[in-house]
Amino acid sequence: MSLLAAAFVLAQASASASASITVTATRTETRVADTPASVVVVSKENLDATAAPTLDDALRQVAGFTLFRRTGSRVANPTSQGVSLRGVGASGASRALVLDDGVPLNDPFGGWVYWGRVPRAAVERAEVLRGGASDLYGSSAMGGVVQFIRRASPALAIDASAGSERTATTSLFAARQAGAWLASLDADLLTTAGYVLVPAEQRGAVDVDAGARHTSLDGALRRDGLFARASYYRESRNNGTPRQTNDTTIRQLAGGDDFAAFGGTLALRAYGSDQDYFQTFSAIANDRNSERLTIDQSVPSRGAGATAQWTRGFANRHVVVAGTEVRYAEGTSDELRFAANGTTTRVAAGGTQRIAAAYLEDVFALSPALTLTAGARTDWWRNEGTGGRLTEGQFNPRATLLWRANDALALSASAYTAFRAPTLNELYRGFRVGNVVTLPNASLQSEDVTGFELGARARNLRLTIFSMTVSHAIANVTLSEAAGTITRQRQNLGTTRSNGAELDGDWRFGDNWRASLGYLFVDASVRDGALRGNRVPQVARNQATAQLGWRHLALQARWSGAQFDDDFNVLPLDSYLVADLLASHPLARGVELAFAIENVTNARVEASATPVVTLGQPRAWRIGIRYGS
Repeated sequence: MSLLAAAFVLAQASASASASITVTATRTETRVADTPASVVVVSKENLDATAAPTLDDALRQVAGFTLFRRTGSRVANPTSQGVSLRGVGASGASRALVLDDGVPLNDPFGGWVYWGRVPRAAVERAEVLRGGASDLYGSSAMGGVVQFIRRASPALAIDASAGSERTATTSLFAARQAGAWLASLDADLLTTAGYVLVPAEQRGAVDVDAGARHTSLDGALRRDGLFARASYYRESRNNGTPRQTNDTTIRQLAGGDDFAAFGGTLALRAYGSDQDYFQTFSAIANDRNSERLTIDQSVPSRGAGATAQWTRGFANRHVVVAGTEVRYAEGTSDELRFAANGTTTRVAAGGTQRIAAAYLEDVFALSPALTLTAGARTDWWRNEGTGGRLTEGQFNPRATLLWRANDALALSASAYTAFRAPTLNELYRGFRVGNVVTLPNASLQSEDVTGFELGARARNLRLTIFSMTVSHAIANVTLSEAAGTITRQRQNLGTTRSNGAELDGDWRFGDNWRASLGYLFVDASVRDGALRGNRVPQVARNQATAQLGWRHLALQARWSGAQFDDDFNVLPLDSYLVADLLASHPLARGVELAFAIENVTNARVEASATPVVTLGQPRAWRIGIRYGS
């Protein structure tokens, strides 16, 4: 983007706390204060002030950021770690695209996210864009985009801790400049024994601690806009009973370059990954004192993609973004099934998914106070595999008007469409959680969204009112209940609608005090079909977050209303209020001692009902050493 055009677009930004640079909402450098979309920027300072050791738990301070179930990546099965925003998610697949410096983190086979792949010490900030963004990012961005921006300057940062549940963590960022080249090494290690997921009154002999371990290694070379990165990730889990385990290994190469071309800037990105995923499932007796192995599953998969984006300013009034993108994924679910009579059956299913897209956006300054952003993207995607071939095309436009009344007040209005193609996992892989069996469906159609938003920003407060209607929503629909087993299948259940409002605020008082809050109200319900009138599973009507910091002390609190775990709305999950505390004390220059307590009051958090209830993180503590230069 030309410096002259960028300066014009940014000229009206206020010099408040909301003046951070964001690149996610428009794929151009725009201040949050001048971004019409609902964006929350979580700075490194805010990430460092959270008691949680993982990035997904740290992002829970953003109102509306939820995973499919209420447990984080330390103990939850990875297949449930998809992001839902604004109540548009009705299953474990992510309804938000998660990016690591522009490279997708969403699993190419299943759409979920391995949050440990990004070392926490390497993150400069995180940007959470709420609302459909398929006009720029295509499938997976149906409900929004989460982007991690990595540190890219010489530094050394280490964060190591240990505590209850035999938890130990280490996160490292080390970068050194040599002439024009910057070399960096990032690492993240976590091990925890976890806790027993089932409450004491329901657990039996098979219920054991749900432990997890992961190792993430990442090396990169950068020179100006050119970079190359190689990463390795390995995790293994005990999923709450002796016979339920899974492990994953991911290897990825990524690279890109930003350079001047055709009077603007051309940004190129390419990546490829290879993954091995293994999991076992069991049938648990009603008294939970015994279990039987039912499935031994192996899911090898590969993914690749590339983007090319050109940005240029014109006539001091336009910033034009034009791009193209291709993605490829392939995977096979290879299962060995064990029947109760001892016989075994091998079942294999899988396929490939290809996506090609082109997009165009114009940020047009109609006047110094009025900006129109208009854009559209066309996607072509094809799934091919067991059960046949399905090809679709998608056209997703967006128009947004932003009026800056003065430095303290800005109003916006947006209309858009978005979509999400079903993943290979939804099409071809079945799974079991507790005594709930979920079947795949090779005939799934894409989910389509029509959205409208009205926004207002007044100094440190931002309010967004929205309506998002999802057609062909994919959910786990109950087929039968027999002999203690619930059988569900992924289906396009019809139309759902999420109407609601988001409120965010951020304040600083002098040099020592800081505070922020977030609130989400969303009425998400099924609007047609057999489940008409039911609430969308896993979506609470009310969510709130609050953070208060004073010097080296930080308190975070989050509250969630009641929700349902199932499509029939017969398995409720209670509301909860959780508070976390982090205190630090400087020991020497750049070195501090940190003490963190999660869930200070040991509140009960009901995470799922299958139909046996499982619980979220109980009270846990850690003590550690931080060093940062």
